[in-house]
Amino acid sequence: MANYYSDIPEIKFELESSPLMPRIVELKERSFEDKDNYDEAPQDFPDAMDTYDRVLDIVGDITANVVAQNAEDVDAEGPHLADGRVSYASKTRENLDTMIKAGMNGMTMPRRYGGLNLPVVAYTAANEIVSAGDASFENIWSLQDCIETLYCFGSEEQRQKYIPRVCAGATMSMDLTEPDAGSDLQSVMLKATYDEENQCWRLNGSKRFITNGDSDIHLVLARSEAGTRDGRGLSMFIYDKRDGGVNVRRIENKLGIHGSPTCELVYKNAKCELCGDRKMGLIKYVMSLMNGARLGIAAQSVGLSQAAYNEAVAYARDRRQFGKAIIEFPAVQEMIANIKAKLDAGRALLYETARYVDIYKALEDISRERKLTPEERAELKKYSRLADSFTPLAKGMNSEYANQNGYDCIQVHGGSGFMLEYACQRIYRDARITSIYEGTTQLQTVAAVRYITNGQYSSVIADMESQPLPEELQGELGRVKAMALKLNDCIARVKEAQNNDLHDLCARHLYEMTADIIMCHLLLRNASKRADLFQKSLEVYLNHAEAEVEKHALWIGRIDAGQLGNYKQE
Repeated sequence: MANYYSDIPEIKFELESSPLMPRIVELKERSFEDKDNYDEAPQDFPDAMDTYDRVLDIVGDITANVVAQNAEDVDAEGPHLADGRVSYASKTRENLDTMIKAGMNGMTMPRRYGGLNLPVVAYTAANEIVSAGDASFENIWSLQDCIETLYCFGSEEQRQKYIPRVCAGATMSMDLTEPDAGSDLQSVMLKATYDEENQCWRLNGSKRFITNGDSDIHLVLARSEAGTRDGRGLSMFIYDKRDGGVNVRRIENKLGIHGSPTCELVYKNAKCELCGDRKMGLIKYVMSLMNGARLGIAAQSVGLSQAAYNEAVAYARDRRQFGKAIIEFPAVQEMIANIKAKLDAGRALLYETARYVDIYKALEDISRERKLTPEERAELKKYSRLADSFTPLAKGMNSEYANQNGYDCIQVHGGSGFMLEYACQRIYRDARITSIYEGTTQLQTVAAVRYITNGQYSSVIADMESQPLPEELQGELGRVKAMALKLNDCIARVKEAQNNDLHDLCARHLYEMTADIIMCHLLLRNASKRADLFQKSLEVYLNHAEAEVEKHALWIGRIDAGQLGNYKQE
């Protein structure tokens, strides 16, 4: 029987190979304090790793034998709207029911609320696995992660009220975007007013492009401070669908992710609760929410890349032309090898980011219970900075690779790939949104570029260069070091120009160079441990990265302030 976890050894490698995992488990399990109170709690580190392995094996089994089998029916049927309420496609409901019965909800939540208390890295693996089966279902199932924001910033009363429901299978959404406020969330105008008579908050207005918008529990960004027009007047609210007051006006007719309802919502005096402090909705809470969502989209993107690889290989092995399988033709081999190399490189970046997030989030959680030691505060600062700098790389690069890999998967199929009966066209359509929602690739570049110019990434790369590698990989390491020298020269050139427009125009080129170099180092590390899994991808990705870095270096070397007008279209 197929299994989308055990059939892909690279996922287990990423889960188990990092020297950070003992620290992650120690922090998440609070030195295994739950072991005497919960039968399912691990006793020690090996027991914890075995628990993660067994949970992911269940997710992999369900994904291969339920979710993936239902994907085409879900894509064809999609959700339905009647009387302001959404009903999922019948097979989506089957997927959800199967996950709920298996206990695969509330994954990262503490056991005292009914959760599984998994670290982010294990939950990220689950997201990737589900996405490989059906990215549209992952959109619904993974939004359980919205509960992290309520857990971090809500009151204990709110935690007790909502978290057990999510752990039991209640669905969630984050209601941020409005018709006139897309990426510019400080322009949100959904109105929140306090109802003195009933001692509660009320919401009035509309939201658009809300994923899973008819969910059970919503986190809503709204304007609580009358007369304001910027982010300082926004707060976060919790809306419970059981209280009524919110209807779905329409379900968007989308290019892809058909199983996931994207809704326009109308709020009419809807009762809600303030989450956290007033005026901190955008400044603090949405930033936390979005960082989690961006890691989720990075995982979704890796899952889509895995699906594209699976479909390309299967078709190329089966399809025969000129007397032999097309996988034997060099042109097809190159496409498939590039898909695999980008998949392995992007996955390595994804899990490295997830590990950084795990450590800083666990220490942040501990800091709410007690004062951190000086060593812990330094550790929190280090990994918070790493997580903040790596998240835009992981989201941006993996979403771009999902699009490229979906495109190449169709190309491998030739004319058949253009036919709706092949899964590759659904993967291609589903992948297209990943580089747009939860912050476009352009916005990921904006988030990352300050770490390029302030030396953060250069410091990370220098540290990676100093890590020991076996003799047989020294030649590859030298090639990556040469790329880093070109990157540093380009950074210096852009900074010396002291021109903001030139800086912004060069940002994407510097971003991609940086990400390529970091992913090369991560593949070097992986190949040093499991050459059988990663050596081929390392060699292919090195060739790709060298060409990309050279291309970007040449472009930056030739651009100057006098050419800026060429990029402005009248």
